Amino acid sequence: MNNIILLSFVSVSTAELQRFEHPVKADGSLSFLAIGDWGRRGAYNQSQVAYQMGEIGTKLNIDFVISTGDNFYNRGLTSVKDPAFVESFTKIYTAKSLQKQWYIVLGNHDYRGNALAQLSPVLMKIDSRWLCLRSFLVNTKIADFFFIDTNPFVDKYFLRKKHYQHDWRGVLPRKQYLSNLLKDLDFALRNSSANWKVVVGHHTIRSIGHHGDTKEVVDQILPILEANNVDAYINGHDHCLEHISSTNSQIQFLTSGGGSKAWKGDIKMKGDGSKFYYDGQGFLSAQFTETDAEFAFYDVSGTLLHRLNLSKLLYDSM
Repeated sequence: MNNIILLSFVSVSTAELQRFEHPVKADGSLSFLAIGDWGRRGAYNQSQVAYQMGEIGTKLNIDFVISTGDNFYNRGLTSVKDPAFVESFTKIYTAKSLQKQWYIVLGNHDYRGNALAQLSPVLMKIDSRWLCLRSFLVNTKIADFFFIDTNPFVDKYFLRKKHYQHDWRGVLPRKQYLSNLLKDLDFALRNSSANWKVVVGHHTIRSIGHHGDTKEVVDQILPILEANNVDAYINGHDHCLEHISSTNSQIQFLTSGGGSKAWKGDIKMKGDGSKFYYDGQGFLSAQFTETDAEFAFYDVSGTLLHRLNLSKLLYDSM
């Protein structure tokens, strides 16, 4: 890969969020793809979606790829030696344009397996594209990206332990973990000087899909995003492509969870601000300049389904 990533640490509250710096293009622009809910060894059209990602990735000359979680079905990885890593990731996303850094969060299915395996630096030695942490920051010259672990916020994962057997090593005690994360996220957002702020998590905030809104994330994370003028929240979890505009702020809620198995068919047709919904497979692209952003959704055939354009003044001139 040609990407150079500089690593530093940001001390906030009682925890440390890792910060990565990613360069923009020579012309000052930035582009990436976002995909979620994908790892099925190529099945359920995962390979077809990957092919189209490669095509669009070439066209846009993307700088990196974002994964919104549920990286390996049905129960994450068993260990760092699990062949599913190579069979669902390395051997699927083979296009030249996808040989860029992947920034990855964990989904609920990842926590059902050995969550620490996906977080292990050993996987980076197997495939150098892989960068997966619970929560972290990616800074670029024109946009800052805030990756957050939404899984421990969901009450039912803890209340129904027989049904939801998750690997909570490194998360417990839960209350302290969540308190630290909320403080760290708020601190990082408040201290960001980027003109664009994008937050990435696995669980939905606003959705008319299968899972609908995630109440705990709405109650605890959304107020922080609204208070800090976040432009977009990108998530997976619902196996669809979706765009909902906030009715209370500038936030655009963008679901990209169509990486493989989709077509659930249980759409909840309600809620203000719904702009686009596609109950099928596909992915999201994004292009940024200092003052403009374009998001676009593509299906499994590479057909453009929906486009969102945003513009704003430079932050330091406002």
